Amino acid sequence: MKKLIFITLAIFTISLQAQNSKKAETLLNEVSSKVKGYDNMVIDFKYTLENNAANVNQETRGDVSIKGEKYVLNLMGTTQMFDGEKIYTIIPEDEEINISTYVEEEENNITPSKMFTFYENGYNYEMDIAQNVNGRKIQYVKLTPKDSNAEVKNILLGIDSQTKHIYNLIQTQDNDTKITITVKSFKTDQELAQNLFTFKEDRYEDYYINRLD
Repeated sequence: MKKLIFITLAIFTISLQAQNSKKAETLLNEVSSKVKGYDNMVIDFKYTLENNAANVNQETRGDVSIKGEKYVLNLMGTTQMFDGEKIYTIIPEDEEINISTYVEEEENNITPSKMFTFYENGYNYEMDIAQNVNGRKIQYVKLTPKDSNAEVKNILLGIDSQTKHIYNLIQTQDNDTKITITVKSFKTDQELAQNLFTFKEDRYEDYYINRLD
């Protein structure tokens, strides 16, 4: 009898977990579908890095413009541009530019253009807590890498239940470093400069250009 009860409880638990995972998948697909419908996105955000053990607590603001796979990211005094083929990292303080060819299978980080779709491969997900943030219902989805050797322990993705836009992303790494990206402004279908995603080398005549491939 006890064995039967245990099996019944196990089946019930598995069923609940499957339903939870399905709800999370449905919500994530709604987010992905919505952002894919935009021609472009311009986002201002707050970036926070915390590691209590190392007594590290950094906070800064950044912005990113995204159109398809292309993006221009400004963060911590550095500009990173992806034109669809190459990544240009421009460091004014050092008057240096690093140029590398993007290789998708070697890219483990969450790039700006993949922020809304990175979870489609390599993660298990489940519904987490819901919070009220200034009158907005933010539903969190917890993502755990399928790769047990991944440096990322888990990611919490906060989603505005009404707009289906991402409110924030909280990434916890194996060393307990926590990176939080909070969206402060989210604009879509903006009039972007025609050459926004084009690198002009002649603008940086005094810079050292490091070609990494």
